[in-house]
Amino acid sequence: MKEKMIKSFRNANGGLFGKSEKADVGTSYQEMEKQGIALMGWADPFMPDRSLPDHVREALLEAIEDGSSSHYTAPVGSSELKHVLAKRLKDFNHLDVVPDRNILITPGSDSGLYLAILPFIEKGDEVLIPSPSYPNNYTDVEIMGGTVVPVLLKAEDGYQLDLEEMERKVTGKTKMVILTHPNNPTTTVYDRKSLEGLRDLVVRHDLIVVCDQAFEDYTFGKEMITPASLEGMWERTVSVFSFSKGAGLSGIRVAYIVACDEIMDSFYANAVAVIGAASTSAQKAMMKVYDDVSFMKRFEEAFDRRRKKAYEIFRDEDGLSCDLPESGFLFWLDVSGKGDSSKIVDYLLKEARVSVNDGKNYGPGGEGHIRIVLGVYRDDEVVFDALYRIRDALRKYEE
Repeated sequence: MKEKMIKSFRNANGGLFGKSEKADVGTSYQEMEKQGIALMGWADPFMPDRSLPDHVREALLEAIEDGSSSHYTAPVGSSELKHVLAKRLKDFNHLDVVPDRNILITPGSDSGLYLAILPFIEKGDEVLIPSPSYPNNYTDVEIMGGTVVPVLLKAEDGYQLDLEEMERKVTGKTKMVILTHPNNPTTTVYDRKSLEGLRDLVVRHDLIVVCDQAFEDYTFGKEMITPASLEGMWERTVSVFSFSKGAGLSGIRVAYIVACDEIMDSFYANAVAVIGAASTSAQKAMMKVYDDVSFMKRFEEAFDRRRKKAYEIFRDEDGLSCDLPESGFLFWLDVSGKGDSSKIVDYLLKEARVSVNDGKNYGPGGEGHIRIVLGVYRDDEVVFDALYRIRDALRKYEE
């Protein structure tokens, strides 16, 4: 029956008949946890330890107790939550939006990202993706029949956008640029020069931008510019935001899309057919997140300590290369001086008893790298111990 599937599904590996390299596919990752493997390949803050702040917990329980949790909100999301988010968008992202016209609540940012791309891409369309990048950026385009056109990000340029190369890759079939900003996996916070140059390119060629800002909350002093806030970009940008990374609420499954009225009208018309309504109780709980953000300050302090420690551990090691992460809680390590990244990931699982991500999963430019998630576990020392085990194992590694 697989032969009846479209190509992107037919060729996908879900882990039932063979090993899947992606941590979030299948159940093998959860099995590793039972074996005592340190899980540093899943971007879920403080997993498997507690990250739920008390005021959000209380709001979640209240939503369950009042009986509303067993009923739908509108497929486009709770109006009350959208009014809360409109204030956040104005204060943090410099976007002045109409809550019930420019925001759509989604059950997680992955479904939001899929919906954001879906209205625009069909067979034959080309999509520019600065690479390496979040794997779903490639997968979603391929499911829709579009063609991914990677634009390589270079370490020597600080992984900033190569606008000249992007210009060269624009054709008459180019329709979209997909940006993960800050970047996953490199942690790059795109600077004003990159984003204003991108703006000029997309306006000149009449393109649409989909920007996933899941890691926007922690940029450690770097200026975080929302592309949609730049002059000329509001009408041609769909932005995807999430509570999962910044607030550590991955399991609550609430995110939101922001776009102009003309685009949003089509999203509103088709939301119920594509993604359905997010959990009612989860939406009520999310209304309280920004009432008290002291817990996010503690998250930021932990992530800052960890990025500095990881950089200290790996920066002077022979055969390795890295930069101090610019955002979030990821660490992008160049292991090409040691050998093939896939073999190294397998080796670290056995030798260091740590699971990390193979950079090959993040597209062209990812080969020869590994992604280490620093944001797991509440105890810094558990994370530091795993990092030392990785370092010691790599010192002994021979291709």
